[in-house]
Amino acid sequence: MTRSSVRGEVPAVEDTMSLTPADGKRPAKGKSPSDGDGGRRKGRSRRALRWSASVLVLVILGTAGAGYLYYQHLNHNIKKDPLNIGDEKDRAAESKANAAGQKPLNILLIGSDARDSAENQKLGGAKDTFGSAPRADVQMLLHVSADRSNMSVVSMPRDTLTDIPKCTDPDTGKKYAAETDVITNDSLGRGGPGCTVATWEKLTGIHIDHFMMVDFAGVVSMADAIGGVPVCVDANIYSHTSSGKGSGLKLKKGTTAVKGTQALQWLRTRYGFEDDTDIARTKAQHQYMNSMVRQLRENATLSNPTELRSLAETATKALTVDNGLGTVAKLYALSKELKKVPTDRITMTTMPWQYSTTSSGRVVPKPTDAAKLFRLVREDIALDGKDKKKTATAVKASTDPAAADDEIAVQVENGTRTDTTSAVRGRATAVAQLLVGKGFKEAVADSSTAPSQATTIVRYPSADLEGDAQRVAKALGIPTSAVKKSTSVSGVTLVVGADWSTGTKYKAPAEDDTTPTSADALNGSDTTACMHVDPNYVWS
Repeated sequence: MTRSSVRGEVPAVEDTMSLTPADGKRPAKGKSPSDGDGGRRKGRSRRALRWSASVLVLVILGTAGAGYLYYQHLNHNIKKDPLNIGDEKDRAAESKANAAGQKPLNILLIGSDARDSAENQKLGGAKDTFGSAPRADVQMLLHVSADRSNMSVVSMPRDTLTDIPKCTDPDTGKKYAAETDVITNDSLGRGGPGCTVATWEKLTGIHIDHFMMVDFAGVVSMADAIGGVPVCVDANIYSHTSSGKGSGLKLKKGTTAVKGTQALQWLRTRYGFEDDTDIARTKAQHQYMNSMVRQLRENATLSNPTELRSLAETATKALTVDNGLGTVAKLYALSKELKKVPTDRITMTTMPWQYSTTSSGRVVPKPTDAAKLFRLVREDIALDGKDKKKTATAVKASTDPAAADDEIAVQVENGTRTDTTSAVRGRATAVAQLLVGKGFKEAVADSSTAPSQATTIVRYPSADLEGDAQRVAKALGIPTSAVKKSTSVSGVTLVVGADWSTGTKYKAPAEDDTTPTSADALNGSDTTACMHVDPNYVWS
């Protein structure tokens, strides 16, 4: 498929971002240059804009409805790529329908730092990065509840270390081997956005229905089209250092409606917000995103056909989507679903994280808290805490009969480590012996420490072992709801969680469906959000 793209001119500023080249071809692929100590790319201060998916949500919430103005023309603007290019066996299970037959929607929003055209170079690249593999420097999962009553957005810090699964380039057939403990934004250079989708599914267990990537020029054009996006700082800020670092953002204390280059500067500012980290930048992006969505829903100028036409043209030229969203009609249908969600039921969060102990400056998902946030999304539980109490759905017994207890092979892993305590020594062995005493003679302990697991879980790889897994759970008093299919195991695997660190009887903990405070939630209707300015970047 020919991928065409036309973009407007935007002043070159440090750290700006582009997602698709002017000639419309997918960026060069391959392993990204090392970002680690001693191997950081030159000119890192001029790297791509780490803006949030503000413009992405803007597109699907506010502009797709204008698409029928000139349908075929807009369809040709949209670029498409496969949804998931990982192994089919690694796909997360599809979301289940609620009692009314409705299913939630999960859309991955991606931004890239491609450096594959003269235009991209002019917009903040460095000569030595020309033609290098693109990286997914913006990753946000947009979850829309099955009943369309609420929406949750989960951002992943771009420096997160995670496992990237095996991916196959859909254009060349090149196969990329799976990698462990690597920076998540490398996924985009391993065959395209479908590998970033596969990476998210592997990490979170959340089935992703669609992805969207948007060209940076849309940030400028769309912010201008709605008259600017109000943002707030608690002091005069000038993001600039004597060594040339900083976005160049210069604002007075209070609220300012940013547009054009200034909007880009806000979204890429790292030096000047809070502790000058990417985490602070993500917080500023959330503020921008919420404000933009409010402006879209409230700004009367968008009823002007000329304004709508311009916005639709910009949005479709900026988009790269999966085939399931590859027409204006499909985007329009999606936008109607998203518009059902009230602004005060939109919740922005950041994946709970902590600094890596093995790689300086990198972060990893925070044990327990990150897993909890992902579970809430998987189970379609609103992150704003406003859901009515849901009645637990009974888990059906497997139709596959279990083997005899003494024939069921069980591997027991120790997942009792928590954020603040080490794993309980010998716990896997103790529970394996407990199983042997109950007649499961093939139960064995894994001597290694498993990743942190808040609650005890029984995993199985395929339907023919579901009955065996449920039988193991029943023998130990573990609820059937804690028996999960997983392609990460090769047989029935019992992971002893932090909730069963002692004793021989398992007692399931009361379910806690509150959003972890470490997710730093921000409500979509919050107009009081204001970024704290690092005193070193205050001007008078």
